[in-house]
Amino acid sequence: MVVYQLSDSAVDRIFQALADATRRDIVERILRREQSVSDLARHYDMSFAAVQKHVAVLERATLVTKERRGREQIVHGNSETLRRAAELLDAYEQIWHERASRIGEILSETEKGSDT
Repeated sequence: MVVYQLSDSAVDRIFQALADATRRDIVERILRREQSVSDLARHYDMSFAAVQKHVAVLERATLVTKERRGREQIVHGNSETLRRAAELLDAYEQIWHERASRIGEILSETEKGSDT
């Protein structure tokens, strides 16, 4: 199976980052519109520092990038990383479909064998 240029550790970081509901919400907000960390923090019932930590986890997973604009840090989504993660999931789905199809073939062969 092709891993679409993602190392095992990169895949782990991506899916660990997306395992948290707050981080998934941040990614969704950022993909709609870039925002500063301060703007993001206003949406959550947690400290600014906690939101910064969530953004840092997303940044390590390359799901977002930060850009300094004056005193603010603007967070941008990285659709390329999301695309690669989606392609990996699609590849896993294909494996699952192939296995299910093979199971169907085996069961069909078993039924044919018991009819004789």
